[in-house]
Formats: sequence, C-alpha cells, structure tokens
Amino acid sequence: MVFDPLMLRSQLLAWYDAHARDLPWRVSPQDRAAGKVGDPYHVWLSEIMLQQTTITTVKPYFAKFLAAFPNVQDLAAASQDEVLSQWAGLGYYARGRNLHKCAIEVARLGGFPRTVEGLAELPGVGPYSSAAIASIAFDAPAVPVDGNVERVLSRLLRIEDALPAAKPVFRAAASRFEDGHRAGDFAQALMDLGSTICTPRAPKCGLCPWTGSCASFGRGDIETLPRKTPKKLKPIRYGIAFVHINENGVLVERRPQTGLLAGMLGVPSTPWRDQVWPLDDAMMLAPIAEQDWQACGDVRHIFTHFDLRLGVMVARASGTDNTHRVALDQLERAALPSVMMKVIGAALATSNS
Repeated sequence: MVFDPLMLRSQLLAWYDAHARDLPWRVSPQDRAAGKVGDPYHVWLSEIMLQQTTITTVKPYFAKFLAAFPNVQDLAAASQDEVLSQWAGLGYYARGRNLHKCAIEVARLGGFPRTVEGLAELPGVGPYSSAAIASIAFDAPAVPVDGNVERVLSRLLRIEDALPAAKPVFRAAASRFEDGHRAGDFAQALMDLGSTICTPRAPKCGLCPWTGSCASFGRGDIETLPRKTPKKLKPIRYGIAFVHINENGVLVERRPQTGLLAGMLGVPSTPWRDQVWPLDDAMMLAPIAEQDWQACGDVRHIFTHFDLRLGVMVARASGTDNTHRVALDQLERAALPSVMMKVIGAALATSNS
C-alpha cells in the first residue's frame, strides 16, 4: 500500500473540518480559516492540564484557572500556594508546581517561544507538549505524538514494534506528516481521530477518513495494536495517616519541598514504606500522642509509580490550639491533594457516625 502523506493530510483535514470537537481552549477550523488565532496561554494551559487527565475532568479546572489567572502574567504573579489551591484535585502535583515556574519564565521572556526547541526549554514542557503548543498555537510544522496518535499510526502503518521502547519509531513516522500548512489543525485532527474514531476498543473504522489507506483495516486484529510490553506490577506502599480535629479544624502540616506532593499541605502520617506498619509502631509517630485515636479503615490511592494503602486514625478534641489547621468548612478551598481529602473524608465519616 502506497504511503502518501499529502493525500492523508488532505483527507484528515477535510474530516476535521466537519467533525472537530468543540473544546473551550480550541479555535474551530472555520475560525482559524477566517484568521482567528489561538491564545498560546490557553493552548499551553490546556495541554499541561490534559497530561494523564481526561477532557471531562479538565474542562471545569480550565475555566476556573482562567477566572483566577486570566493571562500568563497573572499566573506568574500569583503565589505557589494560590496556584496549587486552584490545581487541587487534578493530581500529579508536580505539574502544578511546574505550571507556576513556567509562567514565571514566560513572563520574564515576554511571551511564549514560538518553536518546538524554545518551548521544550520551559519547565514542565516535554517533547509532546512542546510539539503540541508549537503546532496548535503557532502553526509550526510539528506533529505531537501522544497515546492517541501512537494508536492511530500503529494501525494506519501497521507498526508492530512494542511500546514504550518503540517511541522513536512512532516519532519518526509522525514526522513524515510534518507540514507548515494548517499544522495546528492537523495536530488536533489526529488527536480527535484517536479519541473519537480510532479508539482502543471497538474502533469506528466505517467512519474513519483513513480506512482506505489503513494497513491494519480488515485483518481482524486491529484492537491488538499498538503492541505494548507487559507492564510490571506496581509496588504497594503502606502508611498510617492521623486526622486530628478540634474547634479550629483539621491538623495539617506542610510536606517537604522535595519528593511526592512536595510543598503541599497534608495531614501528619508515618513515612510511606513497602511494609505494613504495626499499629504500635505507627502510634509512636502520632502528632498528639495523648489523644484517644480511633481506627477508621484504609484509604487506597493510585500514584504513577506505586499504589498507596493508608490506614486512617482519627481523634476529636475539645477546645482550640495554635497548631496549623484548616477549618472544616474551608477544606474544599485548601490546596490539599486528593489523597489527603480521601483520608479526611474517611475520618469524618467515622467520627460523625
């Protein structure tokens, strides 16, 4: 089967003109044709938020961020705590910290770099994001390659090399489509094709503009592509979290500035380790030892590189104190990561029952 990138580009762009998704950070192909350009700030913000996160989840956060920080200068001028407070719940908090660092650098530069190479030097902007921002915001001739694009290319060209080791193969395949004509529309068209048509299960091949050129179509094994090296089982880590509540609210502490959830607020806990904590050992690390601590089950949370099992202990005390606390009615506004909100939720459910 002859590979004709110009023909394939033309077919996909025609499909995109008719079927492009309406997304709050996107300029429609019709508006782009009329001369409207995308806001690089909106493109960058959406791309960082969408890393390992779904569009449905990102939409309200995107709107909330724009309301709080209408432009990159406003984001750069905010404190890290203000940024992380808006980010809370999106997970992968290093993204939130890098988002702030990147905004500061872009404000210093006077705007976003317009090239893949320049964008790749910004904090938190990797190979995919730099290509996506360059193409979508500036029509640079780059084709960003994410999981959706890898799936489309693996089927179209029948690439049987296993991921993730084969990522250079997929980047080389994508580069054959690079063209300065409607580069941003083509990048977004590829993303839409993978998200809505060339899906992991039950792909809608009858609606695909590339069916006639697809090397895998009709072979009966299209859902087996892309090939992937079997994942190793994630390790499990264990800890005990302590939720102490009085009239001032929930006792919290600032986590170390390095490592997982760096610099964020959280309830005190034991270190997270690969062995279950005997309760007697864990209680020696309780923040207020003399309290009547009550066990209220376990919380499970999945991080990128390990699964976490936290036993939750709760204690209620009368009176107030001068420790660092978050009022119960302010928990949703505090910059608490989702795992800590799970822990506090489990504690409140037990202590209120």
